[in-house]
Amino acid sequence: MTLIQTLNTLLAGVVLAAGVAGAALAQTPASPPSAPTSAQPSAQAEADANNPATHPVQPFAGVASENIFNIPRRDVAAEARSQQERSVTQPGNNAPVWREVNSDQHHYSSLPDKEAGVLIQRTGQQWRLFRNGVLTVWGGWILILAPAAILAFFAWRRTIPLKSPRTGRMIERFTPTERFVHWAVAISFVILAISGIVILFGKHFLLPIMGHTLFGWLTYILKNLHNLTGPVFTLSIIATFVVFVRDNVPNRGDVVWVRKLGGLVSGAHVPSARFNAGEKMWFWGGMVLLGLVLSASGWVLDMIVPGLDYYRATMQIAHVIHGVSAVVMIVLACGHIYMGTIGMEGAYRAMRDGYVDEAWAREHHQIWYDDIQSGKIPAQRSTPRDDTPRARPRPGEV
Repeated sequence: MTLIQTLNTLLAGVVLAAGVAGAALAQTPASPPSAPTSAQPSAQAEADANNPATHPVQPFAGVASENIFNIPRRDVAAEARSQQERSVTQPGNNAPVWREVNSDQHHYSSLPDKEAGVLIQRTGQQWRLFRNGVLTVWGGWILILAPAAILAFFAWRRTIPLKSPRTGRMIERFTPTERFVHWAVAISFVILAISGIVILFGKHFLLPIMGHTLFGWLTYILKNLHNLTGPVFTLSIIATFVVFVRDNVPNRGDVVWVRKLGGLVSGAHVPSARFNAGEKMWFWGGMVLLGLVLSASGWVLDMIVPGLDYYRATMQIAHVIHGVSAVVMIVLACGHIYMGTIGMEGAYRAMRDGYVDEAWAREHHQIWYDDIQSGKIPAQRSTPRDDTPRARPRPGEV
């Protein structure tokens, strides 16, 4: 260690032990007669160290610790020489260079992008591991096991049939407006679900079959279709809430329905209103909550939210939220689709044509049927066309 280095160290406030200081000074060359002696800088450094104005007494001064603000001055020239020596002794080892690149520090860049000064974002690696690990692996297994469990339940329970013969008298369950809104959100959701599954999981089961070229074109088309369908899905969710929220308010009868699981397992009759507790849980949890979360995170990923800074970290968080909520909503939608198609006799026709038989209404939604019988709710809420079945009139109507 040279004398100049020793002086710099002493002036920085680090008091060296006497033995270390003597050893360091012993290695210095002989000073000219006019140069100050080694005792003078030591005394000056000790005086500076004891000055309460520059070195106040710390409450735990005797405890050895790390000071995060004590950043050593970098010797760039020494680092460059070390790297040159490393290139000779360890060819190809650029660890210091990559540590500097991967420091997540914002450096100067003439590019206008806000994050152009950060060459590598370390949290991006964490996002990549979550996407390719937790989300892809666990999400993929959930999307496989959920439909498999539904098919197993169908093999055991089969389609729930009507217990009483049809009467031929029809009741309007869904108006044309309600059916239009339902099919708008259903079709847009199916497009988003299929395209999202291909984008996230397609390289594992489609790429080996289709090849890179065809799979690349498929994902390119589905990605753009996904982005264009997203706003339609959002508007459909809002319209669904406005149209159906009045009949999806929870009541005390829903507690009984949940406790008995709607009679799906036992086959017992459980009265319910126009929508049972299962349909209400799908409405509030699936359609409203998850639908809005999916829409909000999707709008961020599409970069169409005004006034938002689209940093890489922002996009990564939005992607995680979007992927997790999508997997959960797809699983819940599988149960809803099952009950609305092959799970229950007459359920699909209610949404396709808008009408159900009186026997169906009495068996599955008795409270709603009793309100129609008493005249509290009209059996026909829209003007039917000539080719549509007429609803049974209310008492007193012709």
